[in-house]
Amino acid sequence: MSNMPAVFPEDPVWQGEGTSRIPFWAYTDEALYKKELERFFYDNHWCYVGLEAEVPEPGDFKRTVIGERSVIMTRDLEGGINVIENVCAHRGMQFCRERSGNKKELVCPYHQWNYSLKGDLQGVPFLRGVKRDGQVQGGMPKEFKTKENNLNKLRVATRGGVVFASFNHEVESFEDFLGPEILGYFDRLFNGRKLKILGYNRQRIPGNWKLMQENIKDPYHPGLLHTWFITYGLWRADNKSSLRMDDKHRHAAMISTRGNAQAKNEVTTGVTSFKESMEIKDKRLLDIVHEPWWGEPTAVMMTIFPSVIFQQQVNSVSTRHIQPSGPDAFDFVWTHFGFEDDTPEMTQRRLVQANLFGPAGFVSADDGEVIEFSQSGFEQKPYHRAVAELGGYGVEDTEHMVTETLIRGMYEYWRKVMEV
Repeated sequence: MSNMPAVFPEDPVWQGEGTSRIPFWAYTDEALYKKELERFFYDNHWCYVGLEAEVPEPGDFKRTVIGERSVIMTRDLEGGINVIENVCAHRGMQFCRERSGNKKELVCPYHQWNYSLKGDLQGVPFLRGVKRDGQVQGGMPKEFKTKENNLNKLRVATRGGVVFASFNHEVESFEDFLGPEILGYFDRLFNGRKLKILGYNRQRIPGNWKLMQENIKDPYHPGLLHTWFITYGLWRADNKSSLRMDDKHRHAAMISTRGNAQAKNEVTTGVTSFKESMEIKDKRLLDIVHEPWWGEPTAVMMTIFPSVIFQQQVNSVSTRHIQPSGPDAFDFVWTHFGFEDDTPEMTQRRLVQANLFGPAGFVSADDGEVIEFSQSGFEQKPYHRAVAELGGYGVEDTEHMVTETLIRGMYEYWRKVMEV
């Protein structure tokens, strides 16, 4: 493999065309990580930025990141959505420090260079110098042009109230990037109704960013790791389910229909996380109301590679933004939302069910912990490899969850991009 760490010779699966075994160094190598940033986050991919509902009024802005690069999403004074790099065109300062707010213009505090909300340079102090004793002192050269010194503007795609951006202005359309299969599930959730922000969670997880993509491409673990899912039938191996990918196998959707809560059978036998006698005092956590837009599925988890997860777990809906921070950590930002036409009762229901998720969620706390422990194992034994062979070696859509096909598909795509 070009520009990659040496692969241990006893692993013929990885050296061949298969992707069912993943070397541990793929999660720990610093040079490999920097190459991932350049190829997945900074070139030829659409990355999640936020929701239009986070910048509802002209002048509103939100500071966030794509990969490790700081960017700003703005709603300009004409109502348009822009994404610009948070690096002053003058001396390179990350000038925006607030997470969000409202401004009529963007000003770098270092030398007061002034930009519009679209990223256009509007003003430069002492552009024509300073007059003293009838003489003009200093100033920019006459060749200097403000229009040649704008902020770096990203290409922007908005659909259903969701904002994506790319540093590559020649990237394929957002619709082609998702592909028709995944786009259908995207439009199921973001179907044109106005979104309403309910709240945020933020956590730092000490693990490689790919592990969160894997986690939500992994239907094997939910009915084994998560007591809530297996005990209350929210996500179990015996639920009616299906797994879908785009044609490049980078994005995926795990679709499930809730089954019988607390029913003992072969998928619970010997599983320590199944708690047959467990009861909850706050019954609102399982006050689930079917919504017409669901169709039959009660849960759809979408992974859009490389940067975001879209969650619909019964009435709880959220985005989960993956923000890498070195090869061994990432920030994970949850945006819980509802819809403007929700009743007060539905809004409360979404908020209550959101307690299953987030950093201290009854379900998601498990994921953060196992990712941390996995990273520790990778760093201890970098010459070893992970095995993803449940369901065989192939990559295909399925009508069940007893497979690791989505993980194999992601690494098939990862290899194609990284090995060029």
